[in-house]
Amino acid sequence: MADLAIGSVRLGPTPVIVAAGGEADLDALVAADGADVVELRADLFDDPTPERIVQALQRLRAAGRPILFTVRAGTEGGRAMPEALRATIYRAGLAIADAIDVEIASAALAAEMVPAARAAGRLVILSAHDFDGTPTRAALLALVDRAVAMGADVTKLATVAHAPADVHTLLEVTLAARDRGIATLGMGPLGPLSRVVLPAAGSLLTFGAAGRPTAPGQLPLDELAVLVRRLYP
Repeated sequence: MADLAIGSVRLGPTPVIVAAGGEADLDALVAADGADVVELRADLFDDPTPERIVQALQRLRAAGRPILFTVRAGTEGGRAMPEALRATIYRAGLAIADAIDVEIASAALAAEMVPAARAAGRLVILSAHDFDGTPTRAALLALVDRAVAMGADVTKLATVAHAPADVHTLLEVTLAARDRGIATLGMGPLGPLSRVVLPAAGSLLTFGAAGRPTAPGQLPLDELAVLVRRLYP
């Protein structure tokens, strides 16, 4: 795996804690004690205009932590909006953020944003989210193959973990893909457990809620930070 970083924060060998939030969580993201990186979810703005998003990013930049920027598709847990607007918002945010996250399934958008991020020196995360369950090991590794072929620095896979077997599958996938840049997360009932266990297998990022959770099973940032700092000194 290449030497990867989000701004000044190097990825690996210890997990990077990402505080996630949207417009309503902006004050919490600015404070974000315990976070290494903050993720701004532009899709969680009531009125996601490029101007409002840029203002929020500038405020986060002034706070000093590296920024991951995401405009999540409605089909993968975000707020539905026209693809043209998503692209415009990504272009505006790319000038300020240190990394972007685009869905693997958003192939046309990724085809535009990956080279743009490369040219700007930004880290690229390509992601997939399954809110029904955890696919098979083979299916998840196929997503890693696809993301790498599309130019991902890091592949992020988030699935609902209903049972310990689902966490086991995510562990196997993480171990198999750890040399290719991987971040794995469980959502749902076993989401909290996954967010402290999967980094031991090589997951580079773990996400906590700066304010309101942005995914089911997401621990509050302060709880996550205490656990991660204790388990991964």
